[in-house]
Formats: sequence, C-alpha cells, structure tokens
Amino acid sequence: MLIEYKNVNVYQEDVCVLSNVNFHVDDGEFIYIIGKVGSGKSSLLKTIYCELDIEEGEEAMALGRDLLKLRRREIPALRREMGIIFQDFQLLHDRTVWKNLQFVLKSTGWKDKTAREERIMEVLEAVGMADKRDKMPHELSGGEQQRIAIARAILNNPRIIIADEPTGNLDPETATNIVGLLKSISQRGAAVVMSTHNMPMLEEFPGIVYRCKDGHINDITKDFNHISLIDY
Repeated sequence: MLIEYKNVNVYQEDVCVLSNVNFHVDDGEFIYIIGKVGSGKSSLLKTIYCELDIEEGEEAMALGRDLLKLRRREIPALRREMGIIFQDFQLLHDRTVWKNLQFVLKSTGWKDKTAREERIMEVLEAVGMADKRDKMPHELSGGEQQRIAIARAILNNPRIIIADEPTGNLDPETATNIVGLLKSISQRGAAVVMSTHNMPMLEEFPGIVYRCKDGHINDITKDFNHISLIDY
C-alpha cells in the first residue's frame, strides 16, 4: 500500500474541509479525485506531500512514512519518491527547460552526465516538448509549461505521481495525450492520483473515482456512470 488514510481530517487554514477521510492508493492504480471548486481536492493532495499537515486521524501513511509523526527534515526524502504536478507549474524561471530538468536530476543524485541527458530527452519526447529544450519558461505557453511540469514529475520514475488539475491549461488534444501518458505510466506500475474537472477523461481512461462533496470523500467508481455530471 502506497497511501493509507483512516478517519483523517483535512484542514485548510483552521477550517476542516474534509472529515473522516478513508483513502488508499496501491501500486499501479489510476485514481481520479473529482469535486467542485473548494470541495477539498487540492487540500487532500497537499497532505500527501506534506504541504499541509495532518493533525487528526487514526492513520495517515504515505510511502511507508507515518504522516502524523513525520518531521520537517524528513519531508524532502518523501517528496523525492513522488512526482508532483502543481497547478502553477513551479518551474525555475531563470533557466531553460533543459536546465530545469537537469537541476532535478542533479539534486536527486544522478551523477552520470550521459544518463541525465538521455533521461531528459526521453521525458521531453514523451510529452512532445523535445523541440523546446532550450526555451525559457516565459517563452512557453501555459499548456507548454504544464507539459514541462509533467516531464519534471516523471523524471525520477516515481512510485506515485500526484497531479493537481494537470490538464487545466491544455487544449483537448494535448489533454488527451497527457492523460494517456499518465495512464500508461500507471500500467507500468506507478500509481497516479489526479484531481480533475475534465470529466470526459474519466470515460476515455477509466480508473478509480473518488468524489469530494459536502466535506466528505467517497469512492464512487461503481456508481460513476449513474451520477449526473452537473452534480459531481
């Protein structure tokens, strides 16, 4: 089990946005988290990589760590085993696409220059951005920056990818390609947990579906096809 939450409460600025969360992720699972704006989707994801602390819960485990007891100095090691795709990209704006990705590999222990270069080219080709390797982030569109953020997230072959609205800035064709890429990654063994408003993707690339609503999160996979998209 990669992630196991039992009766966890998720807070955002002292407000409980999700209560009694029971949520688990295993190897190779492809998980969607849906819900309206403000329903707690992003807050839940932030607890997994410790941007938000979990203060209340029976159990909160991620990649073998107890999040209820995790110390600040232990958080970087946890995050190195994850691929995180942020809504706001968080690219380094003072360096090129290539150097953004090179920075990640150097900081996570890739010492062999040839291996670094081969891996960077591999992920850039996977997201269709090999021709942008020498561009600065400000020279890219929002959709292009999102694709670089996804390339960065998969660089280290993480055990789990956490994606907060990864298709929010992409045109429909690119969005389909990106979700298809994430789906293929899950089929090779890594888990993918993705919040999204892109409901057609749930039908094109089926997975496990959790819904955040009225302060709770529930697995609605079996019932998904019978739920009105207006009411998601």
